[in-house]
Amino acid sequence: MSTAPIGILGGTFDPIHHGHLRIAQEALEQCDLAQVRFVPCGTPPHRAAPLVEAKSRWEMVRLALNGHPDFLVDVHEVFRTDPCYTVDTLAALRAELGEQQPLCLILGGDAFLQLHTWHEWKRLFELAHIVVLQRAGGPPLGNAMNSSDAALQAEYRARLAPGASALHEAPHGAIFVADMPALEISSTDIRRRCAEGRNVRYLVPDAVVNYINTHQLYRTC
Repeated sequence: MSTAPIGILGGTFDPIHHGHLRIAQEALEQCDLAQVRFVPCGTPPHRAAPLVEAKSRWEMVRLALNGHPDFLVDVHEVFRTDPCYTVDTLAALRAELGEQQPLCLILGGDAFLQLHTWHEWKRLFELAHIVVLQRAGGPPLGNAMNSSDAALQAEYRARLAPGASALHEAPHGAIFVADMPALEISSTDIRRRCAEGRNVRYLVPDAVVNYINTHQLYRTC
């Protein structure tokens, strides 16, 4: 009997916005996931430190997910001060949830094309499936793969699943490509708008807008 996978969506969420939530919703529906766990990163290894402290970013994610029964916030990374590698987080989740529970790491297309630069990236396939959300209207992921790293191309060709059912039939190892509506929302733009004193309502959930305003976050970027 197949088991519904659990989705894992990581990020700094600095701040979380409707684009993040829509990615999670698309993965939830298209892959028939049991739930999506949002994993705020404490100390990202591939980019500059977040502007806002971990506790506030965790609180904004918690507020954004309130009322959605299939979205949960996960604290495996957010309060760590050492570099947070996805492979370590997935290993911890695998130990917690068991060897047979399917896990799906949810990535955008741009992130997936850089997967070969991640720490112990090939080991990710031993711990989870990878669900790649490609933007509607953009070039197909398969075309973009033609100019990507050769080792990543080989993994993509060997692991690409024709349908989401593969994510239910094994605990890890497959790549599935799903479609994502083109939502041009970014945390960078939201931070810039906040620094300029502009309204960010409808870009982020209302509860997050209230939190940003109450705590005067992102006033300087």
